[in-house]
Amino acid sequence: MKIRNLLPKVLAILTVVILVASCEEDFNTIGSNIIEQDLDIPDTTFNVVAYSRLLTPVQTNDLPAYQLGIYNDPVYGKSTVNFLGQLTLESTEPTFGDTTQLESVILYIPYFSEATVVDDSTTTYTLDSIYGSSNVNISIYESNYFLRDFDPETGFEERQKYYSNQGDIFEDFLGEKLITIEDFKPTNEAIEVNDTTTLPPGLRIELPVDFFQEKIIDQEGTAVLIDQNNFKEYFRGIYFEVTSATDDGSLFIFDPQEAEITLNYSFAVGDGTRENANFSLLFNGVNVNVFDNNVPTSVLSALENPNIQAGEENLYLRGGAGIATIIELFGDDADENGVADQLEELRNRKWLINEANLKFYVNQDVLQSGSQEPDRIIIFDATNGTYLIDYAFDITSSEEPTDAFSVHFGKLERGSDENGEFYKMKITNHVSNLIRTDSTNVALGLVVSQNVKVTSFQDLQAIQAPGLKNVPASSVVSPQGTVLYGNNTSNEAKRLKLEIFYTKPD
Repeated sequence: MKIRNLLPKVLAILTVVILVASCEEDFNTIGSNIIEQDLDIPDTTFNVVAYSRLLTPVQTNDLPAYQLGIYNDPVYGKSTVNFLGQLTLESTEPTFGDTTQLESVILYIPYFSEATVVDDSTTTYTLDSIYGSSNVNISIYESNYFLRDFDPETGFEERQKYYSNQGDIFEDFLGEKLITIEDFKPTNEAIEVNDTTTLPPGLRIELPVDFFQEKIIDQEGTAVLIDQNNFKEYFRGIYFEVTSATDDGSLFIFDPQEAEITLNYSFAVGDGTRENANFSLLFNGVNVNVFDNNVPTSVLSALENPNIQAGEENLYLRGGAGIATIIELFGDDADENGVADQLEELRNRKWLINEANLKFYVNQDVLQSGSQEPDRIIIFDATNGTYLIDYAFDITSSEEPTDAFSVHFGKLERGSDENGEFYKMKITNHVSNLIRTDSTNVALGLVVSQNVKVTSFQDLQAIQAPGLKNVPASSVVSPQGTVLYGNNTSNEAKRLKLEIFYTKPD
C-alpha cells in the first residue's frame, strides 16, 4: 500500500481514538462499554401501544404509479383493481392529410422490467412489480365520466381528488365497449412489432379502427381537437375493468406516462402514392385507481373496534385502499400533564440516545406466504403526514428503491425457509428529539411500501383517530400485506417494544 493512501487512514483512526476518549470523560455507559455492546440486546425497552385501522377511502389520482388486475392475498383475500385514464393529444390541431385511412390502433402499456443483452443479439427481460400468475379478463370501455383537474368547491384553487371507492360511479358512465382481452396474464416476452422492431414486455392490444376513425381522424379541423381542454371534454377517458371467475388472478403496476394509444394511418400525397404516419393519444391527464376488496370477516372483525388504550395482539398492514397500523410511544400519561410518564422521566435523565428501534416480528402462524410478503414497510408521522427526521439522515438514500433507506426502514429479514421474520425500524433521531428538544410525541403510522423513495402522501376521504388524514403514496401503489405481532401479544420474545441503547451523563 502506498504511504499517501495509508496516512489518511492513520489520521482517521487517531481522530476516532481522541473523540472516544473525550466522550468517556463526560459520559459513562449503562451496561457494558457501548463499542463492545451486543446491539441485539438493548439497554432498556419502553412501552408502546399499537393497533390497526381499516382506512377510509384513499385518494388515488396523482399517484406515482398505478395498479391493474386482481390480487389474491392469503390473509386479506381478493382485491380487484380497475383503472380510469384520461387521454390527451400528442399535439393539438393535428393535420392527418388527404383521404386519410386509419390502418390500426394499438394500445401499449409497458410493464416495469429490466433488460439484459445476451450474446450481443438477444435481449431478455426480468419483470418487476408483477403479482400473481393466473389469467384475468380485461374489458376496455370508453368512459363518459368527466375528470376535472381542479375542485370547484375550492374555487378551482385546489386539485380535484378522486378516491378508491368511486368505481360504481365511474361504471355508471361507461360508454361503448372497445374490446375484451380474455385469459390475460403478464409475461416477460419481448413484443415483436415487425421484423426489425421489438418492444419491452407489456400489455399490447389492437383496438377497433372504426371507433377511432370516427372519434379522432374524422374530427380533423374541428373544435374538439383545437386544445387539450376541448379534447378532454369531448373524449373523456378509457376505463379498464378486470374480472375473473375465481379468486386468483394477476396484477401489474405501471407508469401511465409510458402508456399510449397509437393511431397508425396512411394518407395520399401529390404523386398519387400514399405515405404512412402515426399519431398518439397519451395517458397524461387525470388517472384514477378504484378498488374492490373482499376482506374476510375474521380480519374485519379484528379491525372493527381496536383496543386503542392497551393495544392489540396482532397488527395488520395492507396496501392499496388498505390497512395501516398506529403506534403511540411511551405509554400512559397518568398525571395528565400532556406528556407520557416514561418520556417525562427520560427527559429528566437527559440520556444520549445511541440507537432506538421498533422491531416488528412477522406472525408466521397467521401469515405463511413466503414470497408474497412485502419486503418493505415504512413508518411515518401519522399526525402531520410527513416522514420522520431519520429519513433525511439515512445514508442509503441514493441506492435503488429495493435497497434505499434500509437503515431507517429495515428490509424484511427472512429465515432459512424464506418466510419473513422481522422488520427493524430505526428511529434514533426521532426519539432523541423527543427527549432532548421536547419535540411533540406524535402518533406514528406504519404501512407497506412499493417504493420507499416516493415521498408524496395521499389524502383519506375522512380523518381517522388519532388524527390520521393521509398515508404515503407508495402504500397505495402496493397490493401486498402482512401481519405482525403487536404490543399486547402473549409471545414475550416477539412483543413489540421500543428498544433503546443510550449513554448516561455523569
